[in-house]
Amino acid sequence: MVSLTSLVFGVAGIFFSARCASGKGFLRDEHSSFTVQMLDRDLQTAMEEVMGCGSRKASPEALERIKFAVQPMWNTMPKNTYGKLEWRSLRYVAHRYFMQKSSMLIRGMEPSLALSEETTGAAEILANTVPSHVNEMLGGDQSKQGYAIDDGVALLAALEQLVFDSEAHLLEDVYTTLRVSNQRHLSRKHMRRLLEGYMVHWMLGEDKDSIRILMQNRSLLEAGFPHWQDLKGFVDGRIRLMDFQRAKSLSPGVGRSMMDASFSFDDAHTVIGGITSSFQAYWESECVTMKQQLVEMDKSGTGRVKLSDFYGTGMDEDWRFGESEAYLRELGVLDESSPWLGKQVVIPNYLLAASNCIVSTPHYLICCQNECETLLREIEDGIGEPMANPADILRIVNNLTSSGMEDSPVVEGGLSEQLHKVAQSHGGKVPLHGRLFAQWMHYAYPRECPFPHKTGTFSKAHTLTPEKYGDNYIASAESMVEVVTQAASLANETAGQEPPANKDEQWMSQWSLEEELFADYTHMKAPWEGHRWASYLAFVGFAGLAAFAAISGWSPQQKKTAYYGGGSSLSGMDSRPHMV
Repeated sequence: MVSLTSLVFGVAGIFFSARCASGKGFLRDEHSSFTVQMLDRDLQTAMEEVMGCGSRKASPEALERIKFAVQPMWNTMPKNTYGKLEWRSLRYVAHRYFMQKSSMLIRGMEPSLALSEETTGAAEILANTVPSHVNEMLGGDQSKQGYAIDDGVALLAALEQLVFDSEAHLLEDVYTTLRVSNQRHLSRKHMRRLLEGYMVHWMLGEDKDSIRILMQNRSLLEAGFPHWQDLKGFVDGRIRLMDFQRAKSLSPGVGRSMMDASFSFDDAHTVIGGITSSFQAYWESECVTMKQQLVEMDKSGTGRVKLSDFYGTGMDEDWRFGESEAYLRELGVLDESSPWLGKQVVIPNYLLAASNCIVSTPHYLICCQNECETLLREIEDGIGEPMANPADILRIVNNLTSSGMEDSPVVEGGLSEQLHKVAQSHGGKVPLHGRLFAQWMHYAYPRECPFPHKTGTFSKAHTLTPEKYGDNYIASAESMVEVVTQAASLANETAGQEPPANKDEQWMSQWSLEEELFADYTHMKAPWEGHRWASYLAFVGFAGLAAFAAISGWSPQQKKTAYYGGGSSLSGMDSRPHMV
């Protein structure tokens, strides 16, 4: 999708770049003065507020809300010998909690991020240093014993508070831009104008020149900013909601403010917090429209669109899809594994890509909803354990539909066999928080669940915004025409060739054998330990077959058939999992 940057791009010749707004010391970008000490200070402040040492103590109701949201997922997380979660698993829970709650990707929490001693960016610092800070706040035993659910809830509440606190600095900038003292109480009219200014700053980032021009030219703002009238209504609705909520609470000073219809800096900050947490739900209609257009191009129902169809004519001014092929590849949304179908755009990976995130700050992105999270939550709620029998998963999935299909997926045949093979490599059960099960979910729900790449393959994909990628993120008309020409040439070349007899082999050509566990399963008994001789014999047999194939000069297709078998399965060997 051509992002907000390119939607407003071209109005009066202005180029709006999607740079990042600076936060309150929290998670500044790699070129700023971010330090671990800043994170320590900000996290400590947030933890103190959550724990009740500051002025923003988290209410029991707020903590209970978080606990209720994560309980089904928590139940299915692998526990250590103390019945608690290790940091790796808690990080995974935190990532999914924010994605489920507001489609917010907190930098440093994404499971696909591969950490190493060489990484020094703010996101990596967060992922590496949060545990030690939280351990200190919670008493210091967590590093040894792990985290109970109440510890995890406290961390999630602190991260919510961190996001909220980080927005105060940008709000102060808007006050300064409008030459208004943050000590002054504002009328409703001026409050609206201030928050509209905040939306411009928040959504366009640090392109100060463009923001300045828009803030000084109201007519240009009204005409050039996408859905501006709707955004104004959204902001006004959040103000009215705050009025309703504080009327119910009647805390000291609220009555007078309501009678005077005046609003303080804290009131503005409260509205902003609500905007951040609810903005994705407001903007989701854009994502739904985009998905509908892609689904219409997906004639086979595989969750994939040929790149040539994706570009369309490439000449229409209102054509929505225009990212360059190189950028799509870096985002990890291209499937180039099929010699028969050519280059394809994977629909859920594309929808969740950074190019479609409507808000990008140094500490988080707000993107399209991950519909797979709803499906996973249903499965987790039904299983209630870290590992599941294939039959139990199939029973739940047989009654589980998605927005992209009228009926539940057809799991008999190839999909059922694949799930049983995943279980075989884990002693008969399927880890719910592993790459192979995520891969299976993608093929069961190809339009909702993203294809899971191996960790580190596209480590920046979730945060590689158009601004970060550079000027070539949009495809030229010439390159689009070249893609269409290549697709036509491929169609001519394969016209006389026999496609694979097995349909599963054709559309599941991207399936790979590598297992990676997103949560910490190390405290559970390794399933292959009870099958040492069987695994050894399977390995020896596979290695011998591979050597024979190399000596015999088999073709790639013959090797594939020999390795994986001539049936519908593409995965015939056990693969020892590793942690990520």
